[in-house]
Amino acid sequence: MSPVTRVFGAVIATLLAAQSQAQTLRPDQTQFRALYKELVETNTTLSAGSCTLAAQRMAAHLKAAGFKDSELNVFSIPTNPKEGGLVAVLPGSDPKAGAILLLAHLDVVEANRADWTRDPFVLVEENGWFYARGASDDKAQAAIFTDTMARLKAGKPPRRTLKLALTCGEETGGAFNGAEWLVKNHKDWIAADFALNEGSVGIRNKEGKHVSLGMQAGEKVYQDFRIEATNPGGHSSRPRPDNAIYELAAALVRIGQYEFPVQFSDTTRAYFTETAKLTGGETGAAMTALLANPNDAAANAIVSKDPTFHSMLRTTCVATELDGGHAKNALPQRAGANINCRMFPGDSIENVRAQLVKAAADAAMKVSVSGEISPTPPPPPLTPLVYGTAKTVAAKHFPGVPLLPAMSTGATDGRFLNAGGIPTYGVPGRFSDPDGNGVHGLNERKSVAGLYAERDYLYDLIIAYAAAP
Repeated sequence: MSPVTRVFGAVIATLLAAQSQAQTLRPDQTQFRALYKELVETNTTLSAGSCTLAAQRMAAHLKAAGFKDSELNVFSIPTNPKEGGLVAVLPGSDPKAGAILLLAHLDVVEANRADWTRDPFVLVEENGWFYARGASDDKAQAAIFTDTMARLKAGKPPRRTLKLALTCGEETGGAFNGAEWLVKNHKDWIAADFALNEGSVGIRNKEGKHVSLGMQAGEKVYQDFRIEATNPGGHSSRPRPDNAIYELAAALVRIGQYEFPVQFSDTTRAYFTETAKLTGGETGAAMTALLANPNDAAANAIVSKDPTFHSMLRTTCVATELDGGHAKNALPQRAGANINCRMFPGDSIENVRAQLVKAAADAAMKVSVSGEISPTPPPPPLTPLVYGTAKTVAAKHFPGVPLLPAMSTGATDGRFLNAGGIPTYGVPGRFSDPDGNGVHGLNERKSVAGLYAERDYLYDLIIAYAAAP
């Protein structure tokens, strides 16, 4: 067989496979795929993209589905014209019933084309996976929520009003954050009994089996602190024991060795209770022991071997940036570091700062709050309406897979809504491989079958919530 024939044959096989795959999609899935592709391929990085453009495109889809101009609000502010968002409203049939808010962020983490196997801003379907920046985080959910609003517009109005908020700024600290802005400036636009958001993933083992599905209720709070040593300095030819860099380094080593105490919320207590049953063995027994006695050092050591479990049990802090000195031939007058903390829900900023001071064990070391002060709301309650309904729907879509309450160890925009009095829950219905599927990293991917399954699950879940008394 000639090289040309082989190439031609390969092309034909690829086209036939693609055609066969396309034929397996329902018409509604084909329409959704086009919406998803458009959103993913709209660059929404802070450096070169536009969330406002993405919001406008999603608004256009909703308008084509029958939404009135009065039900669509594409917003931005003059100082950040490309970091806008969308609020859409689908009026319910019962004006006395509380609304439900669907929240997703449009912005994505930066991606360097040279580092990726494929163009990060072109949706590629390959071997059962979608590849692109934002294919999972968070444009899958944003596309599903937009698509759900359009599908529901075509039918009988739900009992509860549904609101959609697509916002910008979730991925970049210090940038304009649309969710925070809405809570502070136009809370009436998004007022709801509760909100559905990202923040939780199901677990899929290395064999591809679904182990558990997560439902986030509460998240750790992001907060930066600065630790700094100061010194009069002097000439480098006359070194002294009191060197700011050495003192800082010693304090950082001590902080790195410090363990914050074990804590439980209603969410994490329920999570570890169920996970102990699923895990079994030494680790499962240690979880049970730690639930009974959070001060059990032996049980803590066993459970905390897993980095995820370790982070879910406590506040964690880690040094992330260093600076110091002013000249190569001078003793440092100043040396400092950023300490990034993920605080357990309900933990206070002052309490965490005091523990960092204790861990540093150097009275001359200054520890202060750095950057924006994050809200520290308590976790939302796992009510029968929210949790019970999700369990019922999950059992239909993922039979035999337990739905576990979970606390996110990262931060989402849910922290602003929770602090603003809108209980917010992470219900993506997606599963992650042990490697995290490249989210925030190279070659981010999303299971093709998983995306359509997630779409069907969230559609039924939203319908169930919207019909609830």
